[in-house]
Amino acid sequence: MSSPNTPAFDHTRRRLIALSGLAAAAVTTSAAPSRAGDSNGQRSVKGLGMPWEDEYGYAQSVRVGDIIHLSGQLSHNDSGEIVAPAPIDPNGKVTDFSNMGAQMEQTYTNCAKLLAQYGLTMDSVVQEVIYVLDMDAAFKVAGPVRKKAFGSQKPAVASTILVTPRLAFPSQLIEISMVAVA
Repeated sequence: MSSPNTPAFDHTRRRLIALSGLAAAAVTTSAAPSRAGDSNGQRSVKGLGMPWEDEYGYAQSVRVGDIIHLSGQLSHNDSGEIVAPAPIDPNGKVTDFSNMGAQMEQTYTNCAKLLAQYGLTMDSVVQEVIYVLDMDAAFKVAGPVRKKAFGSQKPAVASTILVTPRLAFPSQLIEISMVAVA
């Protein structure tokens, strides 16, 4: 195996980044300050007014030029309460994943709300990454929920779905991040 300081390692790392679809995001965030639609290089930051935006210290979304990055969204309502929270045991482990569909729908609703703040719709999304606690539960509902969210039988968006052992809130089953183009 190559060490991190060899050309072979660097080539492999660049190839993996390109294959994962993250190369465009890396170029976008490291490009020169002069950007289309953003002549002074300023960032436009928008949120949904949730308490964790300040507590954790992050932006729900950032626009630089024509690219909008949505941080991982979850299934909260306008009051910050998780919609269809998963039941958890005394140790904080999820005991039932059957609320995946309801959480996924609300998560896409929150993504659409953020995009609307930039005058965009889900049609502007070019990439999504879906993080779930249970792949089987996600696959049972993902097709119909995604088609409804994107308004298409076959959403034209690059999509990756990953299983993770934990998300921000114990009763949270799903999180979705997106990249959109204005």
